Amino acid sequence: MAHSFVAYLDESGDDGISKFRSRGNEGCSQWLTISCLLARMTNDLDLVQWRDEISSSIPHRTKRDIHFREFNHEQKLNACQLLAQKPVRLFSVLSNKTTIPSHSRKDLFKEKNTLYWYLCRHLIERISWACRDLRSRVSQGDGRVRIIFSRRGGLTYLDFQNYLTLIKHRHESGEEENNIHWPVIDIKSVIARDHSTMAGLQLADVTASAFNSAVDPNFYGLCEGRYARLLKPKVYNRNGRYIGYGIKHLPSLDKMNLNQEQREFFESYS
Repeated sequence: MAHSFVAYLDESGDDGISKFRSRGNEGCSQWLTISCLLARMTNDLDLVQWRDEISSSIPHRTKRDIHFREFNHEQKLNACQLLAQKPVRLFSVLSNKTTIPSHSRKDLFKEKNTLYWYLCRHLIERISWACRDLRSRVSQGDGRVRIIFSRRGGLTYLDFQNYLTLIKHRHESGEEENNIHWPVIDIKSVIARDHSTMAGLQLADVTASAFNSAVDPNFYGLCEGRYARLLKPKVYNRNGRYIGYGIKHLPSLDKMNLNQEQREFFESYS
């Protein structure tokens, strides 16, 4: 039986944990954000039209595919406004990498992609909750979600499948606990595709980049929260609670030295 939902995942920032970018200095991003755009499978083909709507709204643009970082400020605002009108659910897990203790950087996160997997786990939890919650309104399909990652260097879809299989086995054997609603997760259908080949991944890129812009200072030390605030109507929430559901931040806010722009962003979702 066909899936009921499709989830497109992409990230913004990098997973480097040393030599962070600071005002006037290049370096690793201070934050890593992994985001998801969740849609009904019956709307999957519509994602192409929604992507084209954003692309065609930019004068003199010749490329059909979109990448948020190539847009100027006004074009980014426009992209978020258009996406916020679509029948989707959005999710973001935001990690402040500067708060990772130095000993953990050397040990816990020394293996490549460890931090990425950890954030994906939190994201998949929230995707599974939304699919469970929305099932009563989505009669088509078998209730499961097809997960599609944007391909990143050094990883394949088998890596994603194996990681999910591992944490599911650990949960079922009692080795560790997680809150993933496993009946909706179809591990065998997980795939990775190039950003340019799927409109859903390009819209997920809009989401990830918008939220990362709200928290990750740029070369000039500035954050821009307007993009992410425009997307709020489509962010997954439960009874008006966004933090902990559609928005997950790591670590807790009281353990971060947030600047004013970052505080205002999180307050807008409180």
